[in-house]
Formats: sequence, structure tokens, C-alpha cells
Amino acid sequence: MEDLKIIGEKNIFFIPNVNFSIETGICELDGESYLENTFAFYAPLLKWLEDYMVYFNKPITFNFGLSYFNTSSSRSILDILNTLKQYEKQGGSVTVNWKIRDWDQDMKQDVEDFSIDSNLPIHTLSC
Repeated sequence: MEDLKIIGEKNIFFIPNVNFSIETGICELDGESYLENTFAFYAPLLKWLEDYMVYFNKPITFNFGLSYFNTSSSRSILDILNTLKQYEKQGGSVTVNWKIRDWDQDMKQDVEDFSIDSNLPIHTLSC
């Protein structure tokens, strides 16, 4: 198993930056997520998290910096949060942060909804 890094793209569709570190347990997902095939993009991210939880069993800090995501991406984001919640239920240490622009009330509401739906506290950070 190795770190997972994807450099984001802005073209017809928007691909977020991904930086998941085995050594630190810090996972970062930022940029914009507007994809043609959301499942194909997010499936390896979920697989990486699941493998990390089994093989390393160390604390995970997940930092979201998504400034935009479409509806299909929101389902995959919730899958990530539910996976993290399951890890927490099994005794794993999980911290979730989300960077939000002060003026972005819609994103604040979306993050609050994610926190409720996943039953996982999400710390919001101003940016």
C-alpha cells in the first residue's frame, strides 16, 4: 500500500486534488468535484481508506476543502464519511475538518447535513 495522490483538473469536468498519506494518516480532498463518472473516481479512495483502516489501524484526519461538488459527488462524500464513522465505531480515532469560505452559507448547510447524516462531527474551518 502506498500514498494516494491525484492532481486535480479543471476542464469540462472538475476533478478534486487528492492527497492521502500512510505515514501521517492525513487525507486531503480539495478543489471541485464535478465528474462524469463519480463512482469510478471515488471507488479507489474508499478502497484506500478501507485498506488503511485494516492494515495500519492508526488515527485518521480527513480534511475536506471542496468548494463545490455535484449531486453524484455528494453521495460519494457521504460514503467516505460513513466509512470513517464505521472506523470510529470500531475504536479508530477519526477527525474530520472542512474548510469553508465565510460567506458560503450553502456549503455550511451541506456540511451540517453531512455531519447529521453520517453521525460524525465535522469541524468547520474558515478560509
